[in-house]
Amino acid sequence: MSEKELIKDIIENMPTDWLRLTTHRLDTYNEKLAKVEFLEKLEAADKTSKKELSELPTAFDYIRLGHPLSCVLEWAISKESDLEVESVISFSSQTMPILAVLRKNKLLSKKTQILYKNSLPNNFDPKVIRAIYAYEFDLLKVESFDNIPIFEGSTIAITDEANILGADFIINLYPLLGSVIQVMKNDSEYIKEIQHVRRRESIAMTPQNCLKVLKAMIGSPEAETRLADSSELKKTIHEITSTNGLVSIGSCGLSVQYAIMMGLIHFASDKHSGKDIKFIVPPNCYGGTNDQARRVAACIKNVEIVDLPVDSGKDMVQELERILSEVALEDAVPYIIAEIPTNPRVEIPDLEKLRATLKSSRKTKSGLEAINPVFILDQTFCPNVKFFGATGFLRDASTISYVSGSKFPSGGLCTAGYCVANESAEQYMSYVENHLKLCDNRATELQIDILTKNMPSMNERIASAYKNTRSFVDAMEENLPGVKINFVTQELADATFTPSVFSLDLPTIGDTHEERENYKRELNHKLIRMMIEAIPEESKHCVSYGQLKGCYWTIPATSTQGTTKESDKDYIVRVSVAADFDLKRHIEVFEKFCADIS
Repeated sequence: MSEKELIKDIIENMPTDWLRLTTHRLDTYNEKLAKVEFLEKLEAADKTSKKELSELPTAFDYIRLGHPLSCVLEWAISKESDLEVESVISFSSQTMPILAVLRKNKLLSKKTQILYKNSLPNNFDPKVIRAIYAYEFDLLKVESFDNIPIFEGSTIAITDEANILGADFIINLYPLLGSVIQVMKNDSEYIKEIQHVRRRESIAMTPQNCLKVLKAMIGSPEAETRLADSSELKKTIHEITSTNGLVSIGSCGLSVQYAIMMGLIHFASDKHSGKDIKFIVPPNCYGGTNDQARRVAACIKNVEIVDLPVDSGKDMVQELERILSEVALEDAVPYIIAEIPTNPRVEIPDLEKLRATLKSSRKTKSGLEAINPVFILDQTFCPNVKFFGATGFLRDASTISYVSGSKFPSGGLCTAGYCVANESAEQYMSYVENHLKLCDNRATELQIDILTKNMPSMNERIASAYKNTRSFVDAMEENLPGVKINFVTQELADATFTPSVFSLDLPTIGDTHEERENYKRELNHKLIRMMIEAIPEESKHCVSYGQLKGCYWTIPATSTQGTTKESDKDYIVRVSVAADFDLKRHIEVFEKFCADIS
């Protein structure tokens, strides 16, 4: 069967989940063989019926990183270009693959030339990329790619041509769909770094857009993609967040965070030229946040990460006051990134004290007024809570709030995220939006449509999911005395903090710390296995949250905290519960688990 025939069969028979889901089965996923195992089994399959395709190994666990259709697209292009399939990487963005090569070459102190014949990606701004991202490159428009000039460094060719002699990287642009980068020498170090940029600062080309490119490859093009109308969605976001300023909507939560970070660095460059920039980040918060922040700091000379302890007995406000005082003495620019509630221990600081700390004036060593901090709030776990508006918890403390839309806003149907600011921080939002555009990390047409449809019901789903979660937590505490559950108090729930995620430290035994820890870790896996095996239609291995149905289970140390330091990881069970949830059945299985370990 030819490649085109195989693509045609796949398109006709692919499971609907390939287009619909943002998270995929972990029980058939081997992270070390991401993409590879899926494609090997696909090529070896005798048939491409829906049944056979649905039984293939999971390509990637999370759609932002890649998915079955991005793998099929990359495989098809690799065959045309006679490359290893790992050397072909698709992006929803047209700019990010360029930035990925520039980042790697900066770390290698290697020169880069970018050649283009027709046009560069929209909003590609060489001046800003050089000044703010600190990337160096030569930019050259050419009449043809027949005679690429000799260059001591890497050559990127932006083109619609398949093979170009002398190019180290070829980037094909697909208007409103994304791009595909080909690593022409199959260099594993570049492949790894480009893939990691897609993982942390952008996303893979979406399934729907991959499908459009695949159909065009077999001569069945669909109607052209249009620019999405986000006016209705922005109105909903304004109502939920009690804001009326600029709303930035990105392809995922991390692409929004990246725009916030780069936008704030740009602002500091304009308004506080020459000063050091300190990003204050909890060391055990979500691994993507941690990793991205440190990756940015690694590339920009005057940017540094400062650890903010928030869990395990540490008080966020006290620690923040200490750090801000130190940063003020240095006359540096303080930017804080923090989750509320914290993940995975679901802790919420004293918000009145936090507000007062963020608003406090401080002095530099020379007695001058220090630069005020900006609080970058990840409120993915409580997108319904009013932090802004006339009575919001952080109403007049300079704050930008962002949310991963793959959670409650979309109910797990897309990855898009959004951010807004209160009046005190509105001056930063134009910078954020400009960097979202520059990186071409704005949400796609379908992502906008999905959020527009699902966000109006978000608060209602949050309320129902919280009710299920509270009942599940109460049943666990009743059936397993000694279990430590990290969840909001009733007092916090009355103050509108109603998450539907909690974590639990199971009771353990042993004579040494190591014995107790190992016993607890085994119990973690036993509980998760029992739930998933007993209720597979609802209980799933997954790192997500805010889903429309069922219950997700994970151990943060082996998933969301994958890039944090070992000493900061949490080997506990994290559970997230949906509004549509068989509470009675889950309690029954938990009671059996308790009986088994008693």
